[in-house]
Amino acid sequence: MTQIIVLPHVELCPEGAVLEAKPGVSVCDALLENGIEIEHACEKSCACTTCHIYVREGGESLATATDDEEDMLDKAWGLDPDSRLSCQTLVGKENLVVEIPKYTINMVSEHH
Repeated sequence: MTQIIVLPHVELCPEGAVLEAKPGVSVCDALLENGIEIEHACEKSCACTTCHIYVREGGESLATATDDEEDMLDKAWGLDPDSRLSCQTLVGKENLVVEIPKYTINMVSEHH
């Protein structure tokens, strides 16, 4: 099992979390299975950016983002070099530290 350390997020995970996930499972599924209700408006089909995360540590062990993921990420709020779509990011054998952005594109467009 691989460890995923989730940094604190005010609404979704105020205390942060440490999760265990099987390699090959998406980070999105691992978060959801552990009660962290990350948005996934397109039902994990790589058609939106609501499950956007930052992989702060361990990203070098992950498969490279596909062209489709990169194209979607261009639309994400708060894009940075560590950005990935959690629905497309499969857990590997190396531990990860992830951060959930403060906002998603949905929240920004709805003026939250």
